[in-house]
Amino acid sequence: MENYWRKCGSCKKDIGFNAIYQSCSVSSCSKFVFCSVDCWDQHVPIMNHKNAWAEESRSPRQENATAVAASTSEGVRRIIVPSPQPKTSTLSSSPMDQEILIVASKLKQYIKDKYDMNTAASVMDELSHHVRRLTDRAVENALKDDRKTVMDRDFK
Repeated sequence: MENYWRKCGSCKKDIGFNAIYQSCSVSSCSKFVFCSVDCWDQHVPIMNHKNAWAEESRSPRQENATAVAASTSEGVRRIIVPSPQPKTSTLSSSPMDQEILIVASKLKQYIKDKYDMNTAASVMDELSHHVRRLTDRAVENALKDDRKTVMDRDFK
């Protein structure tokens, strides 16, 4: 049995049991752990992450890790996956609930070119509200189909 939990993904230094470590916020990098923020910082440009952060965690205690290792060596392995919870605008509010979702200059140019009319600023708020409602329905349709990707057919 090793006397450390895992090795750092950058410097390969041992990360001990019950020790603080950093992990990448990007879900595809969940197998990597880092002994410090500096080691995590070296990982970001290599993996070409655009929007990532280091998440601080604590490694398991040695007795917990020993029990897990014993259960996996006996062939008993359980993977517990939580069921996805639908995220709708009624459950929680976010800063995006008030943001303009429409490119104002593009819409104004379209209306000007096609109809030779001007566009009031309040149109963007109202149109964004409609887009949010349509999107909420599309997300519900995708969740009904057990998908995590919203597709064009979900808007119909």
